[in-house]
Amino acid sequence: MTDQATMGMPVIETRGLVKHYDDQLAVAGIDLWVGPGEIFGLVGPNGAGKTTTMRILATLLAPSAGEALVCGIPVTEDPIEVRRRIGYMPDFYGVYDDLRVWEYLDFFARCYRVPAARRGPMIGELLEIVGLADKRDAYVEALSRGMRQRLCLAHTLVHDPQLLILDEPASGLDPRARVEMREILRELRSMGKTILVSSHILPELGELCTSVGIIDRGRLLRSGSLREIERSLRATAMLRIDVLTDEAGVAAAEAWLGTDDRVGSVLQVTAPGAAPARLEVGFDGDHDAQAALLAAMVAAGHRVSGFSQATSDLEELFLQVTGQHDDVEAA
Repeated sequence: MTDQATMGMPVIETRGLVKHYDDQLAVAGIDLWVGPGEIFGLVGPNGAGKTTTMRILATLLAPSAGEALVCGIPVTEDPIEVRRRIGYMPDFYGVYDDLRVWEYLDFFARCYRVPAARRGPMIGELLEIVGLADKRDAYVEALSRGMRQRLCLAHTLVHDPQLLILDEPASGLDPRARVEMREILRELRSMGKTILVSSHILPELGELCTSVGIIDRGRLLRSGSLREIERSLRATAMLRIDVLTDEAGVAAAEAWLGTDDRVGSVLQVTAPGAAPARLEVGFDGDHDAQAALLAAMVAAGHRVSGFSQATSDLEELFLQVTGQHDDVEAA
């Protein structure tokens, strides 16, 4: 888990959060902690409980049990104040096609009682942020899907919320539009926003998020940075070592590595005769120990052309975490 003590008061905190729909358990005791300035990704299959959790945080659903706090405010005790602090973008939304882009934002700014003198400059600023300044006078119905989603994102920002809750904001977008959305979210984080985002596009969440929470069947199975989750899944680091040598030299390198008590496994992952040859090495040691291993390997005469610690991507971690959970439930 992320070191919560160093991050100040959380923007999002849930304690034993539960939601039942009749006899169906949608959220099963989630404890979630999101610090200020994070982009926190909720990862999970359809029906895992992501949208339900987000709707509770957005004050649109009441929890069956447990607590949910936004900016320290219990969502069930003061939902109006919570709504002042959040911008919520659902996975499915409606827009008013017969309004111009600026009129659409002006309408919602009025709903949030943004003063008239502030609305004009604010609309211009938001359109610049989401890349729609040149569409200011276009009708909403003339916008592409990607432009509409960026407009919906601008709509969530009209009252300058502290927290953005974005449910599948890249759903249905083409690759270029997804890249544009990702860059906008990074810019919003640089402006001090905290962002809770869900997505099925796991590689992009892995690139974007500072932390993730892996949810399955209503339970939060792991949370933290990708590195923290990876460490929780395996005790040893996986090193990738490239060696410039022939097959005899590869065998010699494998034998040399096997003499180190910190080395757990050595596997050649390139085809015989490939140059360089890549070895994947399980290693129980920190970065200083890894540096010492590299220095000793070079000193022993092995021609090392590459040395790095392998990292798992979000898809791989998701499959490992949910696979472990299935194994535990089947036991």
